[in-house]
Amino acid sequence: MKIFTYIAVAIALGLIGFNLFQIDYSHPFEGNSTIAIIGIVAGICAILLLLILRFSKIIVEKNKE
Repeated sequence: MKIFTYIAVAIALGLIGFNLFQIDYSHPFEGNSTIAIIGIVAGICAILLLLILRFSKIIVEKNKE
């Protein structure tokens, strides 16, 4: 599970980086720039959810001890 979360976070960071280059910064809310912004927000949400999952697994392991 630990390796999966690291791989998924790396993929999400890659998608965020890719979408950062797709934004037209002179018109950020028009055309494909809005799709790129949505992709960036989705990547950030994915990272946050994976971090919550990882921390919850750590808490469960500590409670078992």
